[in-house]
Amino acid sequence: MQSNLELVTIEEAAKITGKTVHNIRDYLQRGRIGKYNPQGEAIQRAVISFEVYSMTTQKFHLDSYLESQFKKMNQQKIAGLIKIRFDELFNDINPYLLSCQTQRIITFYDLVKNLLDAHLSSQEETLFGEFLEGLAIFVCSRVYDGRKSSAEGIDLEFTRDGILYLISIKSGPNWGNSSQIKKLIDNFKKAKRILRTNNPTIQIQAVNGCCYGKDAQPDKGDYLKLCGQAFWEFISGDPDLYTELIEPLGYQAKQKDEAFSIEYGRILNLFTLEFASQFSQNGVIDWQRLLRFNSGKSD
Repeated sequence: MQSNLELVTIEEAAKITGKTVHNIRDYLQRGRIGKYNPQGEAIQRAVISFEVYSMTTQKFHLDSYLESQFKKMNQQKIAGLIKIRFDELFNDINPYLLSCQTQRIITFYDLVKNLLDAHLSSQEETLFGEFLEGLAIFVCSRVYDGRKSSAEGIDLEFTRDGILYLISIKSGPNWGNSSQIKKLIDNFKKAKRILRTNNPTIQIQAVNGCCYGKDAQPDKGDYLKLCGQAFWEFISGDPDLYTELIEPLGYQAKQKDEAFSIEYGRILNLFTLEFASQFSQNGVIDWQRLLRFNSGKSD
């Protein structure tokens, strides 16, 4: 520990030295400036530097929000694990494709683990999409007093420079087919019509915000489509937020959740035993029996 240190944030360091925030971040990456925790102990891994230096979490008060939301996601993941049924896991597979993909898998454990992980990955993608929507609303609430919308199909609304923005948030740019996009436009038109009933002159702009990706033609006529950096800057006023979020999100994601690990191990063990009981013969996978279970006619 060094007792003669005066700790400052990245933003403060930029003001003191007359450099830009980008300059300071570059110096940190190159090792030209030291990184320390509040106790004056040197930080060697950039992955935890956001605890002291990230002006993103300070500016938007993200620390407690991210911690609580990741805990919530872990609880939802555990609830999802508990709900998974063995029959469900093996009814949803393509056994022909699985038999080709698993030629090198020789243990029941590995096969069941692959299927369980794929199932959980799909579930986690949905949960994380909902998390990003909530994060966007939270950030916007801090900057522009944004709020969760009560209008059908609209996730966020806020007013800036005399314009009311109605935003439908999606994870990525390729989120829907033509009928889903038509439904989005109908929701925007309905919300505008209702809002103008009591205020005919109100200026309203509809926005489809996508948390990642790009769109070279954001003006869609009935609405704007803002993706990735353009979206996060739009709701926060910070052009660098989309990259600065990576560090605190990565840190939270790496925090171990013992309860989930225990439940995951329990389910994996039970399903492996069940698989061995139903779909094996003399220690070898019985693909015929699995196929009949998955695709045979009901009695």
